[in-house]
Amino acid sequence: MLSAKSADIVRATLPAVAGAIEDITPVFYGKMFSAHPELLRDLFNRGNQASGEQARALAGSIAAFARMLLEHPDRRPDVMLSRIAHKHASVGITADQYPIVHRHLFAAIAEVLGDAITPEVAAAWDEVYWLMAGALIAAEARLYAQAGVADGDVWRPWKVVGRLEETPEVTTFMLRPADRAPSPPFRPGQYVSVRVPLPDGANQIRQYSLSCAPNGTDRWISVKRVAGTATTPAGEVSNWLHDNVREGDVLTVSVPFGDTVLDDGQSPVLLASAGIGCTQTISMLAHLANTGSPRRVIVVHADRSQDTHAFRTELDLLVAKLPDAQAHVWYEQPAGEWPAERTGLADLSGIDLPQDVRAYLCGPLPFMRAVRSHLLDRGVPPSRIHYEVFGPDLWLADA
Repeated sequence: MLSAKSADIVRATLPAVAGAIEDITPVFYGKMFSAHPELLRDLFNRGNQASGEQARALAGSIAAFARMLLEHPDRRPDVMLSRIAHKHASVGITADQYPIVHRHLFAAIAEVLGDAITPEVAAAWDEVYWLMAGALIAAEARLYAQAGVADGDVWRPWKVVGRLEETPEVTTFMLRPADRAPSPPFRPGQYVSVRVPLPDGANQIRQYSLSCAPNGTDRWISVKRVAGTATTPAGEVSNWLHDNVREGDVLTVSVPFGDTVLDDGQSPVLLASAGIGCTQTISMLAHLANTGSPRRVIVVHADRSQDTHAFRTELDLLVAKLPDAQAHVWYEQPAGEWPAERTGLADLSGIDLPQDVRAYLCGPLPFMRAVRSHLLDRGVPPSRIHYEVFGPDLWLADA
C-alpha cells in the first residue's frame, strides 16, 4: 500500500506523469542502453525497441499499477504482476537489475518533466516503483524456487532431434535435453524462452509456447517465421531459427514459465486462438485428449486459409478423441469450398457457451480483444477469461 502522503501526491500527478510517460520511456531506454549496451544486445527485444512497443508496454504497466494502488488500496494487482513476473523469470531477470532500471527511469522522468518533479513528487513515485519492483522480485524468486533453479539460472542446452515443416511459415523444432538431465515439468499453456546467437554478436531472446510434450523427455516448440513490413522489422530470432537450425543442433532454452495454464477443474473450456496462437491451444487440447477428460471442450480458431493453419489435422484428431468436444474454424481466404458462415473473421455469436465456461485466448491482440468483449457481453466473468500475449503486453492497463 502507498503511504497516505504519497497516495495524495501520486493521485494529483498521475495525469501529468501518465500523459508524459510515452515521452519519458524513450529517454529512459536511451539512457539505460547507453550505460548498459549489453541489455539491448542480449536481453531486450530489439525489434520491439525499434517499433516502440516495449516503451508503450512499460508505460502502460507503470500507469496501471499506480492507478490500481489508488483505486484499490486494499489489494494488489496480482494478475498483472504475475504475468510480468513470468515473462521476467523466463529470461532470467534478477533483483540486482531493478536498481539499474530505477536509476535511469527516474533520470528520464526528471529530464522530461523538469521542475514539476519536486523532491516530494519524486519520493512518491519512487515509492510506487519500489512497491511494484518489490512485488515482482518476490514473485520471481518464488517462480525460480518452484522451478528448482537459482535466481536467474533458467538456461539449459537442448538438442534438436527433429524438425517438421507444419506450413510454409511454421516449423516445429523437437527438443531433448542435451545435458541428459531430467526435463523440467510444464503445464499445458506454458512457454519457454529461446536464446540464439545472431551474426552481429547479439544473443536475442524470444518466447514460444510448448506445442507438444510427446513423452517424458522431449519438448516441441512451433515457430512462425515473422516477415518484415513497411513499418516493422522482420523477426530476428524466428528467421534465424528457420534458416539455420537443423537436426543435431543445440539450442539454449529456458525452463517453462507462463501463468495462462489449463486449470484442473471440470468446468467447460473454450480454447480460442488465431494464427500461431494455436500452439497454446493444441498443447491444452492434447493434454485433455491424453487424459481422457470428460469436460465439454469448445475450440475456436481463426486463420488466413487452410494452408496457413498449423496443426489443422491434429486439431481434428484431438477433438475426435474427446467425448464432448467440437471445433469451429474460420478462414479469411479459404482454399476451395468452405462454409460461407465460416468465412472471414471468427464469430462466436452462434456458438452455445455454457454459463460456467472458462476461456483461454491466444493470438493477435485485436482478435483477443474482440473475443474477450464478446464473452463479457455474454456474461462470462473476467476472472474466467485468461489470455497470453507474446511480445510487449499492450493490454495490461485495461484487460
